[in-house]
Amino acid sequence: MADSIFMQRVLRHDRLLVVSGLLIVVILSWAYLLTGAGMMEAMGDMLMPMSMGPWTPGHAVLVFTMWAVMMAAMMLPSAAPMILLYSTIARSKAATGELVTASGGFMFGYVAVWATFSLVAATLQYVLEQTALLSPMMETTSTVLAGAVLITAGLYQWMPLKQFCLRHCRSPIEFLTTHWRAGVRGAFAMGFRHGAYCVGCCWLLMLLLFVGGVMNFTWIGGIALFVLIEKLAPAGHWIGRGAGVVLMAWGTATLYSVA
Repeated sequence: MADSIFMQRVLRHDRLLVVSGLLIVVILSWAYLLTGAGMMEAMGDMLMPMSMGPWTPGHAVLVFTMWAVMMAAMMLPSAAPMILLYSTIARSKAATGELVTASGGFMFGYVAVWATFSLVAATLQYVLEQTALLSPMMETTSTVLAGAVLITAGLYQWMPLKQFCLRHCRSPIEFLTTHWRAGVRGAFAMGFRHGAYCVGCCWLLMLLLFVGGVMNFTWIGGIALFVLIEKLAPAGHWIGRGAGVVLMAWGTATLYSVA
């Protein structure tokens, strides 16, 4: 009887639990980055930028972890409305005691997609370092490459694939009613699918980190804020397209500077 009363109290406060869980993950992710734990590496008696370290298996794991934590810090805030809506609907459908686990499954599915992207980003970082195209602050040393990435990212803001993925990110009710699956496995699958749409929406924006610097926290925070506005603001899709024009102009000016 006591266990049943306790469980009922937990379920009544499920929204608070989900919000608290999201906040803890986001805060810990930003703390990991801001303390330099994901950016600096011990070399002898000194802390040096991780990009200056040799690519040993341990170093590769640290780079991947940095990217995975960074993606969680940047993307979970914009996914919070979807996760909270999912938990609300799940409460009305799930059996007693399944809600918190299912909500966690949705979030883990979402994070898993961005972890996969992080593996690709870490591999790209390795390639750029080996070709001497990345500075110790993890920004490209090639003006031509920077200009090309800016223009490509700007163009992508106007492409049908970008708009298709953005619509799914901006319409949580439509996504959940269309793709609903029951159970914890279903929650993970839904989170994974939603994460795939978010990657499709934002992957080129994340590659802008190589332009402004992966260790530039102002740049990281600016991109995260833009993603949040693009997904949640009433005119977010138009703001995104406007940003695309700015990026294309910026990239053109960058290329013109070396002409």
